[in-house]
Order: sequence, then structure tokens, then C-alpha cells
Amino acid sequence: MTELDMTKMPSPRSLGDPVGAALGFAESPIETQANTSEELMGSVLRIERASIHDGQGLRTVIFLKGCLLRCQWCSTPESQRPDPERGYVSDRCNGCGTCVSLCPQEALVISKRERKVISDYLKCRKCFTCAEKCPQNAMKKYGRLMLVSEIVREISKDEIFFFYSGGGVTISGGEPLGQSEFVSKVLKRCRELGIHTAMESSFYASFESISKVLPWLNLLYVDLKHMNKELHKQWVGADNSQILDNLRKVDASDASLDIIARIPLVPGVNDSDSNLLAVAEFCQSLRKLQEIELLPYHRLGLETYRSLQRDYSLPDVLPPAREKIIERAIFLAQQNPGVPIRVDGELIAGQTGC
Repeated sequence: MTELDMTKMPSPRSLGDPVGAALGFAESPIETQANTSEELMGSVLRIERASIHDGQGLRTVIFLKGCLLRCQWCSTPESQRPDPERGYVSDRCNGCGTCVSLCPQEALVISKRERKVISDYLKCRKCFTCAEKCPQNAMKKYGRLMLVSEIVREISKDEIFFFYSGGGVTISGGEPLGQSEFVSKVLKRCRELGIHTAMESSFYASFESISKVLPWLNLLYVDLKHMNKELHKQWVGADNSQILDNLRKVDASDASLDIIARIPLVPGVNDSDSNLLAVAEFCQSLRKLQEIELLPYHRLGLETYRSLQRDYSLPDVLPPAREKIIERAIFLAQQNPGVPIRVDGELIAGQTGC
């Protein structure tokens, strides 16, 4: 497969995501609903502790739900929709019927032939009783609503590890800027507690949303998924004009933060000489840029696609060999010798300025 091979690339509206297609590129409704309550709530996918790949030191990573893009290699499809959702891992199900008997909407039945659960999504009201009570953990709930104070309380539990490792909190997605008001309040509270803050973003958002979080960020990761405008739209669902413009604006701003550009390196999609040359040229203009990091393509989210009953868009693309990734990293470093290049956190070329 090459960059110009468009024949197998579906449009964003046909990627097996009917809810995402129905939402189009509308804003997430989560914050609008939460603003009516006493304290702002956000839609949270999960919290991971002691991460070493999402910023300096040990990090607590807050993964949020909701993303306006539809990257065809997305490894966390459960993060795309803004609201909590249910998945079903059929391989774990033994057909015990617990979920069927407890469902208040009678939306579940057991297939007599396969002894697997069949859902009537028109009846389902997303109470998640089935996921909470499933003895085999075959029914799964992806995401929950949390208050700002709840998130900050969870982050604060790891302060001792931040202190000794030089770590902090990283807000990731989905797309954090889809919940910019919520994220800004979480980051502000963390900064007030002396906790180092970072955010991972596609930067596909209004600059107004970005401006809300900038004062509270120490470190910003931005994905450069593809430098070609049309190919970016084909593979991701929107062109990159707004993303690159936002990045230039932040770089020219008075915000005191470091920027790390990340490239999710997908074979046949964005690993060509021409694309990496374009990355190097663009990055040469960024004065706040500290590093470029290559994130090798992987297929770790395939089980989640199955549990959500969605098709994976790149079934024939295999993860690249380590040697290929290093070769691409060295090629990129040669185009811009002053910028350190990392692969999965390992420094491949250059000296880090962080």
C-alpha cells in the first residue's frame, strides 16, 4: 500500500461507526450538559498510573472520551464517542444468562445455537447493569462521568511519585480539547498543587478551546498524522489546515510551554520520504519544539473493535519491523539535525532540550 493508493480507503462516514457518522463533526455535548450542575463533569475513559511514555517521570494519564477525527489506525475506538458505551467480548462469555435476567429493559437474549448474548440496541437505555453484574467481565462499560474534584483527587494520590520522579499528570484522549472547559479546570487545580501538566492532542479544535488550557500547561504533545492536506483528510476524516494553523499560533504565543511533535508511523500511510521531509520542514519553524517522537503503528485495539462490533479499517497493514522504524527516525533526524528524535521514548538521534 502506498500514500496514493486510495482505492481501499473509505470515507469517514463509512468507517463502521454509525453514531460517529451521525454526530459528524459537531461538538461533544458533554460539557453543555455538565454546565448546569454545581461542578463541571467530564467524560472519562480510564485513568492509568505510573506511565513512562507520556511525559517526563512517572505520569498519571487521564484518558477522556470523545474525538471528532476518525483515524483509520485508531487503537482506542472506545474513546471516539463522547458518552459512555457498552462492549461485549464474546470469547469471555459462557452463556450464563446473568445479564439477560438482570436487564431492566429486556434488551438482551441468549442465542440458543451459539450461547452468546444478542443485544437489541433500540431497547437498551445504557444503564450498564449488564456490565456491572457480568461474572465473566464479558460485558464491558467504556467510560464514566467524573467531577473535576474527583479527577484531581485521583491525580493527587500519586503526588509522592511525581515528587521523586519529576513526573506529573497527562491529559489524553480521545481528544481533550473536545472538553476544554473541563480540562482547563483540572489542569489549573493541578498547577495550583505544584503538579507538572501535559496534554496529548490532535489540535483539531477551535483556537478558543486551545486558549482555555494553554495557561495551565507545561508540556504539549501534538500529532502530525500527515502533512499532505488531502491525504490527511482521507486517512483521518478532516484536512490538517486548522491543526497546523493552531500549532503555529501556539508556537508564536507568549505561553510558556514545551512542544513535542508526535508522528504515529503507519506503513504505507505516512512513512514515506516525502512526508517525513515535509514534517522536518514544518518543524524547523517551531521555536517551542523540543523533540519529535515516532510512535510505531500497532494493532493492540483489535479486540476492542470486536467488542464494539465495529470493523477495523486497516486489516491488512502489519506493524513495521524495529529496523524500519529506526531507519525512518535516522532519516528524519538527517533532515533536521538540531531536533532530537525519539522512538517509543528512546532517544535515537540528537540531544534533548527538555
